[in-house]
Amino acid sequence: MKDFTTGNEAKHIFRFALPMLVGNIFQQLYNVVDSIIVGRYLGEKALAAVGASFPIIFMIVALILGIGIGSSVIISQYFGAKDFKKLKRAADTTYIFLFFAGILITVIGLLSGEYIFRLMRLPEEILTMSKVYLDIYMYGLVVMFGFNAVSSILRGVGDSKTPLYFLIISTFLNIALDILFVLGFKWGVAGAAWATVIAQAFSFIIAIIYLERLRHMLRISIKRMVFDWEIFRQSVRIGLPTGIQQTLVALGGITLMGLVNSFGTDVIAGFSAASRIDSLAAIPIMNFSASLSGFVGQNIGAGKIYRVKRGLWATIKMSVAFSIIISAIILIWGDSMMVVFTTNPQVVDIGYHYLKVVSVFYVALAVMFCVNGLLRGAGSAVIPMYITLLSLWIVRIPLAYLLSRTLGLGVSGIWWSIPLGWLMGAMASTLYYRFGNWKNKSVVTHATTDDDGVTTDIV
Repeated sequence: MKDFTTGNEAKHIFRFALPMLVGNIFQQLYNVVDSIIVGRYLGEKALAAVGASFPIIFMIVALILGIGIGSSVIISQYFGAKDFKKLKRAADTTYIFLFFAGILITVIGLLSGEYIFRLMRLPEEILTMSKVYLDIYMYGLVVMFGFNAVSSILRGVGDSKTPLYFLIISTFLNIALDILFVLGFKWGVAGAAWATVIAQAFSFIIAIIYLERLRHMLRISIKRMVFDWEIFRQSVRIGLPTGIQQTLVALGGITLMGLVNSFGTDVIAGFSAASRIDSLAAIPIMNFSASLSGFVGQNIGAGKIYRVKRGLWATIKMSVAFSIIISAIILIWGDSMMVVFTTNPQVVDIGYHYLKVVSVFYVALAVMFCVNGLLRGAGSAVIPMYITLLSLWIVRIPLAYLLSRTLGLGVSGIWWSIPLGWLMGAMASTLYYRFGNWKNKSVVTHATTDDDGVTTDIV
């Protein structure tokens, strides 16, 4: 556990983000390895089928994981306030909620998957494979939710290294199982899905063993677990807007994917492969944002608003620097990255074109994520939801249809709509940070001194 309420802000945020960064790279490798093996050895149709499943998976789990994020914010604030009794209750509440939510979401996913694929206008030639992959993935949701709960709670108390070790182990297991099931047993896309499910189950099991053997204060003890409705209400208050925001993003991804699907299998495959690269590129941005949320939660809980402001600017500087480097790498070597997934020249060209358009605007994405990370850590999660609604559904989606169809730019119009949405989101979030009331959203009540010397109450 790590106390962020004293010491150098930038060092705290960077050191906390680094294990999460490495961990999330490994976590993304689940999807990347699936896509590489499927694309290389099963062909473009299989690659398109796996890629088409991810927006649906994201949509199905987004709302629940958002509430889990709200729990992590509350845990970080209780840790900052040194209220360990409520911290343990918050952890128990999170475990119980995500277990039952996982069961419910699994059933929903199994029943609705094919219907959603058809709404997305997925070509029949790849729909069956997509349904197979999605169904198997759904079977592993409970253990995936369980592992994410343990990881989020540990990060809430400043421990981002332990989840990293579990992820590294499970990622290498996933790679080995991918090779065994797809290349050895010839199970096709089903093999890639089972490899992911088994690896995630293994990571959850070793996380439980770790907490139990250390008799960690956050260990799962079924007989002594308490579901606290007040803490759950607070988690929902903070996490539900984030969950709705993530659901809006997922629905936007499905809508966008539906538009992409109308351009044929090669475009679907190119977009799917490029999206895996894009997701890896965005990891530093997202992890600096998550690290800032934990930092802000503790300092808001401790009443140190001046450290929150310093932490934001330190995070923006680091995130923007990483964004510029990543953009340069993609612009120079993006086509070579695409070849890792497929040797089809047309698919490579489509994916590289997408990467060239969006990578130039990673700086705008970085600013938006950093400010939204501060707002979530402070407990003001509703505004990022509105900002997402603005940038995605009022800017990106309408522009995608306008540019690609009405103005005749084709898939290029879809690609350009994405960074234009980021720019709008970055401007909106920055304006709210400057003029909004985010300082008064904490679950902990006490006096605090701002950097301008004004003493206020945080409620």
